[in-house]
Amino acid sequence: MPDMTVENSAADRLESALTGRIDRPAMDTIAHLAHQVPLPELTRLVHTSTPLQSAVLFRILDKDEALAVFENLPPGYQAELIQNLREPEVAHIVEGLDPDDRAELFGELPANVARQLMSGLDAEEREMTTAVLGYPKAAIGRYMSPEVLSLHEDWTAAEAMEVVRARIDGPETVYLLPVVGYGRVLLGVVSLRNLIAADAEDLVADLVRESISTQALTNREVASRLFLSHRLIAMPVVDKEDRLVGILTMDDVLDIVDEEDAEDIARSSGSEPLDRSYLSSTIFRLVKSRIVWLLVLALSAILTVQVLEVYEDRLDQVVILALFIPLLTGTGGNTGNQAATTVTRALAVGEVRIRDLGRVIWRELRVGAMLGAVLGLLGFVVAGLVYGWAIGLVIGLTLLSVCIMAATVGGLMPIIAKRIGADPAVFSNPFISTFCDATGLIIYFTIATTVLGLS
Repeated sequence: MPDMTVENSAADRLESALTGRIDRPAMDTIAHLAHQVPLPELTRLVHTSTPLQSAVLFRILDKDEALAVFENLPPGYQAELIQNLREPEVAHIVEGLDPDDRAELFGELPANVARQLMSGLDAEEREMTTAVLGYPKAAIGRYMSPEVLSLHEDWTAAEAMEVVRARIDGPETVYLLPVVGYGRVLLGVVSLRNLIAADAEDLVADLVRESISTQALTNREVASRLFLSHRLIAMPVVDKEDRLVGILTMDDVLDIVDEEDAEDIARSSGSEPLDRSYLSSTIFRLVKSRIVWLLVLALSAILTVQVLEVYEDRLDQVVILALFIPLLTGTGGNTGNQAATTVTRALAVGEVRIRDLGRVIWRELRVGAMLGAVLGLLGFVVAGLVYGWAIGLVIGLTLLSVCIMAATVGGLMPIIAKRIGADPAVFSNPFISTFCDATGLIIYFTIATTVLGLS
């Protein structure tokens, strides 16, 4: 077992060497230390360092290490790194990528750079890469591997095994083998285990079982969630005529889901996802990822200020009401965000569909009522004992009403977003908080006006 203390120490020294002055002695030190650092740590250093430092470290790695590190970098960072490397290094890296990974990289590069790299590929690799690039960026066909080992239904098990042995180094996976008929129409799949266990004269058609597949134009997140929900190791990809065009593997699915989840988390907190690591992102890039949403939220928060202005005379009559505004707006925002997060997640994994809108509203209305009853009772007792039972009643009724409203709206907005083709995460936390703040204040002052007899 390797000594983790030694590895970590080497990684720390390598990181220090990269951040210092890069001269010939420093290059020798970097090269020496790089050979002592494991591949995952090298990938982290390349990803989190500045473009210049990453290029220096990358050039020191041998070809196999460089390709392994490059494949584990996000496409946006791959594109930046490519533009900081010499042409011979770039050619080797691009040739070593799978067609789907190559297509994703080309999508991030300037058009002239992508064309130049494409022209350096051999005819077969260029054809497969072009086929993947032909699909929209959000389609799963952009992320499938066109290098798929398929079996024909008329083959015997012995003939199929002979083909597998001859082509085992080419495809991305051979553990699940699609079976096709004439015209490459997908008939099903055969696992490698079942093929090995079959008698030599058994027909592939007798071994085939029904497969879960996806069309190449299906949204990448939808296809990936389907893949994970059925716990697949690979999934055939077909065109509109059910002809086999590629295969989707677990590593591609995990990359897509990680990227989508990172995007949802960032947008639910009011920012845009970073296309590279936090430490290697410039200050300008960090500001750019946050400023737009802050401006949007600042403008929408003006609505809350206007509501307070409308009810300013009520606050003058009963100043104590101002003390509870943070409690009520905070409770409404948190309740709405909880509901939105739950429904957004349910939409992502296919547990909820657009047609379930009525059921979701009814469920969240009841959830909000139960939460509001508990919080309202507590608010009524505490506020009543301290500030009088009339104030306690206002607080209790407001908490009940705000929780019902916020939970219902929080469950509703992600489905509306899905229906109009927007990202449900965009409609969740930031906008729900602002909406619930303004609406909660209207509810609060309306109840206060009625219960306390204000005018």
